[in-house]
Amino acid sequence: MMDETEFWEIVDSTREAAGGDPEDHAELLVERLLQSDPDAVLDFARHFEARYNRAYRWDLWGAAWVLLGGASDDSFDFFRCWLIGQGREVFEGALHDPDSLAELLDGFDDEVDGDGEELGYAADEAYEELTGTVMSDLGLPPAPPEPEGAPVDFEDGGVMTRLYPRLTERFG
Repeated sequence: MMDETEFWEIVDSTREAAGGDPEDHAELLVERLLQSDPDAVLDFARHFEARYNRAYRWDLWGAAWVLLGGASDDSFDFFRCWLIGQGREVFEGALHDPDSLAELLDGFDDEVDGDGEELGYAADEAYEELTGTVMSDLGLPPAPPEPEGAPVDFEDGGVMTRLYPRLTERFG
């Protein structure tokens, strides 16, 4: 069984090798997972999916909105994949206090950063290449139908500045 430390080690080492580029990161992640067996790839996918679901929160969506200058449902999905790709410290820090992303992120290029769509498919790709079959149900609880927490009015500048003072100052 892959533990949490091993999951984050794979995420971190492939991100560093990719120099932080999300598409290169996804390719390197697939290559790394192809060196494992299908069960390890499933374990990785479970770790990824569990964190992806944990990050389905209104307060985090608000932070993504500030960083990306607006975030649709799909954009927020891809943002959550990207956030996992930033590693344990950034991910856990953002869940603890979404506004702390202002300090946790060294740089943020909205042309490249914030969209980890390909990262979300890396385990599926590796599994399919290893087994010739599509990954089956991971056996995790279903994703929540609505983000957790109190809804945030993203269009209200005053609310957003109050909720995300550091992010608004740095990226708003």
